[in-house]
Amino acid sequence: MYETAKRAIDIVVSASLLVLLSPLFLVVILVLRFTGEGEVFYLQKRIGYQNQYFRIYKFATMVKNSLNMGTGSITLRHDPRVTPVGKFLRLTKLNELPQLLNVLRGEMSLVGPRPFVDATFQAYPPHVQERVYNVKPGLTGIGSIVYRDEEGIISKSALPPADCYREVISPHKGALELWYQQHRSLWNDVKLLLLTVVAIVVPSGELVYRVFRGLPRPVLHEKLKC
Repeated sequence: MYETAKRAIDIVVSASLLVLLSPLFLVVILVLRFTGEGEVFYLQKRIGYQNQYFRIYKFATMVKNSLNMGTGSITLRHDPRVTPVGKFLRLTKLNELPQLLNVLRGEMSLVGPRPFVDATFQAYPPHVQERVYNVKPGLTGIGSIVYRDEEGIISKSALPPADCYREVISPHKGALELWYQQHRSLWNDVKLLLLTVVAIVVPSGELVYRVFRGLPRPVLHEKLKC
């Protein structure tokens, strides 16, 4: 019953938003087309449901070949690979809106774990890799909300970016996503959608801990300083 209702909501909401947001999409498309490198959409292979690959849709926010430059799949605050328009799109999360097409197609859901590229997925502990995509990846999710300011956390860390992500952020994200699987409900999905809106305006992960009691906290070691 839950899965059927969730899929029905995904279809209705994604289709409705695609229609309602079409004027905004047109503006973004025109701005991207005539600025920076002229790239509009960015299609990338991501890991999804049951660890199967699919192509994710995003508005282009970084220079071409960015994955092979700088910190690779990890983006830092003030990352030089991000275009000026891309910076605004990433800050407001407008760059993620084309993924409503993935939701409508059934490759993603409105709420679930974020779909990762191979390198980021491999940072998960093995037991998380085995289970995290037992549900469809989401446009937003518990890990995305808690780590809304992930770029800032990594940029401030005393650790190298890859180490900070692998040793601190990824294990906690995995624990959060497994918690979500154990507590899935339509009501919790609604709360996560509302918290996403709040997180865009106020990028703090603390509110979610007050809404969801018993949520796993990060295990921080003093030497990590992350």
